[in-house]
Amino acid sequence: MGRYVVRRLLQMIPVFIGSTLLIFLMVNVMGDPIAGLCGDKQCDAATSAQLKKEFGLDKPVWQQYLTYMGHVFTGDFGTAFNGQKVTELMATSFPVTIRLTIVAILIEIVIGITLGVITGLKRGRPVDTSVLLLTLVVISIPTFVTGLLLQLLLGVEWGWIKPSVSTEATFGELLVPGLVLASVSLAYVTRLTRTSIAENRRSDYVRTAVAKGLPRQRVIVRHLLRNSLIPVVTFIGTDIGALMGGAIVTERIFNIHGVGYQLYQGILRQNTQTVVGFVTVLVLVFLAANLLVDLLYAVLDPRIRYA
Repeated sequence: MGRYVVRRLLQMIPVFIGSTLLIFLMVNVMGDPIAGLCGDKQCDAATSAQLKKEFGLDKPVWQQYLTYMGHVFTGDFGTAFNGQKVTELMATSFPVTIRLTIVAILIEIVIGITLGVITGLKRGRPVDTSVLLLTLVVISIPTFVTGLLLQLLLGVEWGWIKPSVSTEATFGELLVPGLVLASVSLAYVTRLTRTSIAENRRSDYVRTAVAKGLPRQRVIVRHLLRNSLIPVVTFIGTDIGALMGGAIVTERIFNIHGVGYQLYQGILRQNTQTVVGFVTVLVLVFLAANLLVDLLYAVLDPRIRYA
């Protein structure tokens, strides 16, 4: 197991370098960030040259990237154009998005897997058909529509929640935004679990466990569910990074000042340091989540061993 972890960590290095290089190149073709600093009026040549030198934008792109990566390994993600350190923006926004992601992941796991197990065991029955239709509707509706409808009904019309999340962004306030963020993934988890349960239910090891007279609950939990969760765990693991990076719409709707909000502001203002810095951390989160998923395979299925 230890050798496998070391090998996977070494494999992450070129993936990390390639991902950050691609993001760095894409961000640098968004436009001239210096033009945005001068407002509506165009910067004069002297001011533009001074600002480019101050932020290191006068150097070739490859040299900017090498300088940036050198600073990243020392914990320095640069300075935003407003003079604030990117690490300071991360310290205030990442905890909020992490709480939002935890709420969304828990909703996916608890509701999605529960509905998937129920429909998988009752395949072809009315409850199975109803859940399939419901998940299809959820997948078909864009996230911003779901968010705006829940905000209007629960927040404005009925007054059950606050339409906008406060600056503290407690777990209680993030329940509805978390549901909105997890809605599409929740539907996929439900359908994926249902399919996996229905397929493994006909396996030889399940029939053997039933023939041995094991209790139904033990057959489902210890034998059927553990093997059926392998593709579900794969999806949820990769979904962690997607939820953190894809929270822009949800955070905008509920006025949550998290990672999505900062990315939106950075793209809007062409703040390259902010965008690249936040995406770099998201790449690390995504790589770590994938490694954790691979290690969980051995826990769910004892037949899987890593050399």
